[in-house]
Amino acid sequence: MNQMRACKKQAEELVSKMTVAEQASQLRYDAPAIPRLNIPAYNWWNEGLHGLARAGTATMFPQAIAMAATFDAALVQQMGEITATEARAMYNACSQAEDRDIYKGLTIWAPNINIFRDPRWGRGQETYGEDPYLTATLGKAMVVGLQQNDGTFLKTAACAKHFAVHSGPEAVRHTFDAKISPKDLEETYLPAFQALVEEAEVAGVMGAYNRVNGAPACANPFLMQKLKDWQFDGYFVSDCWAIRDFHTTHKITETATDSIALALKAGCHLNCGCTYVQILLALEEGKITEEDIRTACVQVMQTRFQLGMFEAQQPFSDIPITALSCPAHKSKSLAAAKRAMVLLRNEKQILPLSADSLQTIAVIGPNADSRAALFGNYNGTADHYVTFLEGIQRIFSGRVLYAEGCHLFHDRCAELAQPGDRYAEAVAVAKAADVVILCLGLDATLEGEEGDTGNEFASGDKADLLLPEPQRILLKKIATTGKPVILVTATGSAIQPEIQTDGWIQAWYPGSEGGTALAEILFGQCSPSGKLPVTFYADADKLPAFTDYRMQGRTYRYTQDNLLYPFGYGLTYGKIVCIDLQYANGFAIVIIENQGPLETEDVIQIYVQDNAACAVPFYSLCGFQRVALQAGEQQKVVVPLSKNTFTSVDEMGRRNVYGTVFTLYAGTSQPDPISQKLTKTIPVILTLTKEQLNL
Repeated sequence: MNQMRACKKQAEELVSKMTVAEQASQLRYDAPAIPRLNIPAYNWWNEGLHGLARAGTATMFPQAIAMAATFDAALVQQMGEITATEARAMYNACSQAEDRDIYKGLTIWAPNINIFRDPRWGRGQETYGEDPYLTATLGKAMVVGLQQNDGTFLKTAACAKHFAVHSGPEAVRHTFDAKISPKDLEETYLPAFQALVEEAEVAGVMGAYNRVNGAPACANPFLMQKLKDWQFDGYFVSDCWAIRDFHTTHKITETATDSIALALKAGCHLNCGCTYVQILLALEEGKITEEDIRTACVQVMQTRFQLGMFEAQQPFSDIPITALSCPAHKSKSLAAAKRAMVLLRNEKQILPLSADSLQTIAVIGPNADSRAALFGNYNGTADHYVTFLEGIQRIFSGRVLYAEGCHLFHDRCAELAQPGDRYAEAVAVAKAADVVILCLGLDATLEGEEGDTGNEFASGDKADLLLPEPQRILLKKIATTGKPVILVTATGSAIQPEIQTDGWIQAWYPGSEGGTALAEILFGQCSPSGKLPVTFYADADKLPAFTDYRMQGRTYRYTQDNLLYPFGYGLTYGKIVCIDLQYANGFAIVIIENQGPLETEDVIQIYVQDNAACAVPFYSLCGFQRVALQAGEQQKVVVPLSKNTFTSVDEMGRRNVYGTVFTLYAGTSQPDPISQKLTKTIPVILTLTKEQLNL
């Protein structure tokens, strides 16, 4: 706090020397230089969702949803630290050359901590999944890693987005009004933002495009009051061109200057977009005051002082360009990819493959040799990529046959060919092999943000959970060959392949080292250990309407129907089980044992069930910890629990202790019947009363 006060004072002094026009100019994301005050131009817009993005070569980590599947806060923090180091390296090199362009600054507009409430949302891949506690925990870790606050300067400034109640549909985000109850707000949509503000001291918050209960998110009185309640003292930035939406699409205001007044007075300090270019006109029209401008300018300049931008030398000034995509950073990306992949199906223990017993492997599918299948959106550029095919070729010494099989979504691969031009080759290759690795899925051209994808059907969202039709045909043809098939899917969201295969690995968008990670898992050089951070549903048609923001019928906390694979599920090659559970002073104390024959990593998950009438209907994740055990090893694991573990939220949005009996479950999955059947394990259970907990 002393650091913040000092920077605020410095910002006030500097802003006092500016003219009103100069102050106004600094409220644009592309702030111009003020030479007379030695203030260089600065572009606030930079991205670092899973590694430094869009500015050049950088370490490419697995996509955010894949990082969520690791259930590993320490690893997410390391990703943030590496992203910050590489952002500083790029900033240092570019600033020395007076290159102050977009994507070269120190204000990183990440993490995205929206709740992935519906699997059709294309941007869900940018999030940490459907659970508020998992999202908050990993989001805090990312902020700590990005900011690396040493008490004097921030390494970079993180930004929590998109505040709030924002998760599609993309096609209507500029006109959409998310209707939400006080209970769902407090229980689901706001906890992660509150945690990042209060506990991680995130430097920035970005508003969303949509309205929330009638008011635009970037000038929403309820949401802005929440930030005040949480004592947020950073900068607030609009999503890009969201303020323009006030008068052009939401029709909340009539003119650009009306929109400026609404946003600025509400507390939107910085405009990503062009509306604040007319800020002086709004002043001239009497819709805002000079004090409104000055207040916003102090907030944004405070962040620049926190970053040490006006210091001739500070601790991060000497980070060289060679830090970008260095071997040590790429090794962390590989470690993340190995921990992120989720083994969903392993019939007759087909995995791991025994290289000695195989002569020929067929690697088939449009994502087999696709670099785009590694990326995800908001990605950087790696200096080296390993596709799934390449990873397998490097590890397996026998014959590897490859066939593309089909286009990702078109009905043919060659422009002048007939539909289905690669099916015959793929079937022949499959028949000639001992086992088939079938690499299907999507990429960021099919799911992502409105305007960033080539998906002309749903603006980046998915219409359903099915694979594109050419891939469904390919899957059916390969399945009918009778050869063992291991399905590998690269997606950022839940899918339903329709046909069951012998094995299924959900690889997500695993980053530049994804092929190496997959191959090491396939051949048993490491055990898969990822867990689903989202529910895999059986049928999208059985979900509530995409535009319905109520939680009923969505996520593991509110439905146990229509499930293909549950939240928290993922197989390993070992067998770590929980054999005892105790509770003491906010911690779950779990005795675990590896009863399998192999060294294994897994994730211990703690869930709570509350008997209060207003509690969620099923279970809530309240603690987790990644562990590694040798075969036969036993450990005691102490897992910190959420501060909200024994609370619930009533219909008025009031969080309190309403229950009288609380049941804790410890296992390597959710305690639901489907997870128990799939994993062939049962959780250990501890029941506690309100009196025992002294609540």
